Amino acid sequence: MSSRPWPAPVRYAMQAVAYGLFAAVLGYFSTAPAYRLRADNEAVIKLSFSHSAQRVQPCRQRTPQELSALAPNMRTQLDCPRERSVIVVELDMDGRPLYRFDLQPTGLHRDGAATLYRRLEIPAGRHTFGARLADGPDRAFNHSRNVDIELIPGQVLIIDFSGAGGGFQFTTG
Repeated sequence: MSSRPWPAPVRYAMQAVAYGLFAAVLGYFSTAPAYRLRADNEAVIKLSFSHSAQRVQPCRQRTPQELSALAPNMRTQLDCPRERSVIVVELDMDGRPLYRFDLQPTGLHRDGAATLYRRLEIPAGRHTFGARLADGPDRAFNHSRNVDIELIPGQVLIIDFSGAGGGFQFTTG
């Protein structure tokens, strides 16, 4: 008994049906289920910066005896320890704390910049934000800023810090 292949028009029709079904499934999953990045009434805060804190100990002047004991290529007037202070960062929204971090300096000798990135979804609307940063060995907040911002749904508030740029910067995008 011999098996006969399907006639060409039937094969082409079945192939067209199979491709059509595949395209329909692909089309459905390209739009459904609906993906939502965030809820309808939410905004996003992104707190992100990299900052080098003050030194743990101040530089000191070397005495003439100390300088003479050093090799000629090592004779610098100032002796500056490399280690940097821990950075303390606090962020409040509407009088309530959102974040509090103690950021350790990076590097083998703890002499590098501390880096922070945090993302948080919050309800949209008018909010009062307070940001504080302590970057000295006394852990006193020597940089702070308070702002009132109206955030619309889906908006992103970026909070950055630049010691040379005047402290905290609040940017909406």
